[in-house]
Amino acid sequence: MLRVGLTGGLATGKSFVGNSLAELGCYLIEADKLGHEVMLPGAEAYDDVVREFGEGIVDPGGRIDRRKLSALVWDHPERLEKLSSIVHPAVRAREERRIAEIALADPHAIAVVAAAILVETGSYRNFDKLIVVTCTAEQQMERALKRGSYSKEEILARLSRQLPVEEKLRVADYVIDTSGSKENTLEQVRVVYESLRSLSV
Repeated sequence: MLRVGLTGGLATGKSFVGNSLAELGCYLIEADKLGHEVMLPGAEAYDDVVREFGEGIVDPGGRIDRRKLSALVWDHPERLEKLSSIVHPAVRAREERRIAEIALADPHAIAVVAAAILVETGSYRNFDKLIVVTCTAEQQMERALKRGSYSKEEILARLSRQLPVEEKLRVADYVIDTSGSKENTLEQVRVVYESLRSLSV
């Protein structure tokens, strides 16, 4: 089985590329979704996160309010580090279990793990191949604002904490540039998929 990492900066189009690869036949594992799952009530990271950051982050339904939690950690590197030390091991464990299940069911599978900080954490080295998704800085800002999840200041703060794209491109096996049309991006995805398929047989 081929293990493939998929990464890129905020709002570069990772999700679109990941879903396109899934439609072509890859198995997509999204680290962000796993991060949500491990913080649900009763899940692996829930109790530790609430203990560390207080009951104030819990909504009336008993779930962790991710916006409140985010507000507590983004301007405090040591708190962000603490949150990561709680959440990331749980995410990695789920990731590995899912990969093992896929390998058992389909030995020639292409498992794609989409995560924002594969290069920053050095975990890109755990994959056979790395895909980096990129676009212009202006498009990142425009797309991130369009989502409506964060203000311009919050987006700039997040972008400033991410590794410059040049550093990510340096370790990429494949680069998909999403700054053109959707059709152009899909064409690049198909080329990458065919290359990965040839390696996985």
